[in-house]
Amino acid sequence: MNILIYGIGGVGGYFGGKLATTDHHVSFYGRGSHLKAIQENGLQVKSFEGDFKVYPDIATNSLEDIPTPDLVLLGVKSWQLEEAALAIKPFLKETTAVLPLQNGADNHGKLLKCLSEEQVLAGLCNLISYIESPGVICHFAIHPTLTFGEIDNEKSDRVSAINAVFNEAGIVSFIADDIHREIWKKFMFIATISAIGGLTRVPIGVIRSSPYLYKKMEEIANEILHVAQAKQMNLTVKDVENVFKTIDKLDPQSTASTQRDIMEGKPSELENFNGYIVKEGARLNVATPVNEFIYECLKPMETKSRSK
Repeated sequence: MNILIYGIGGVGGYFGGKLATTDHHVSFYGRGSHLKAIQENGLQVKSFEGDFKVYPDIATNSLEDIPTPDLVLLGVKSWQLEEAALAIKPFLKETTAVLPLQNGADNHGKLLKCLSEEQVLAGLCNLISYIESPGVICHFAIHPTLTFGEIDNEKSDRVSAINAVFNEAGIVSFIADDIHREIWKKFMFIATISAIGGLTRVPIGVIRSSPYLYKKMEEIANEILHVAQAKQMNLTVKDVENVFKTIDKLDPQSTASTQRDIMEGKPSELENFNGYIVKEGARLNVATPVNEFIYECLKPMETKSRSK
């Protein structure tokens, strides 16, 4: 199988690195010093589960260099998805499967704006990793998993074939019975902690210790639940409870990646997280006052970060 890893940061670098340990043809698309280091010295993955180093078949900043892919893993941020889809579109075949792994509730919808339904899968991953230095990915917490499926949840031959490739690479992967439910469960968790973390700029342990802030997190999650239900997603109050079981177990010093981006003055997932809930809430006539407050408070900083 010809596999393209488009974006080789924490997510693309880790899963792309695992796939590059197989006999499948793996191409990396990236930019800057990180790409140059991989071209010269390969990709080093430092993992608490065991370090490894790989040399992809191709590492390039030109899509013209790659063979036509059967599978594309998108490792860019969710707000970069439409740009990525437009870039790869001329190099795909009708049967190429494009799999987004970003946090967010509507990533496959972004892809469908310029790719066909036959080309787009839906997915998510659980992974904590980042670029430690050019050519080096650091995976430092939780056992990685990848969950994906067809947009209509069909158990197709192609998702079975892709799942077999993931397993061959040592990636723990699952074909979801309801991929949209799985995406929204993850989205509820990450949007809840990212929002309050971005505004308070403190670790989750500090937020949990404040009854007021904890209650605000509950309100954020419940607003997300109400929007999801208005969109006919199969989420319930039990899913909110499970989100908080996870939040309660987080290391007290944990911060979300979107929170860190906001604190560092970088473009973040704000629009695709709380901004998305606010806009969908308005469209569906679902009140989202807490998400709206946090979104509007953070929006000026987000606008400034994108003007640089």
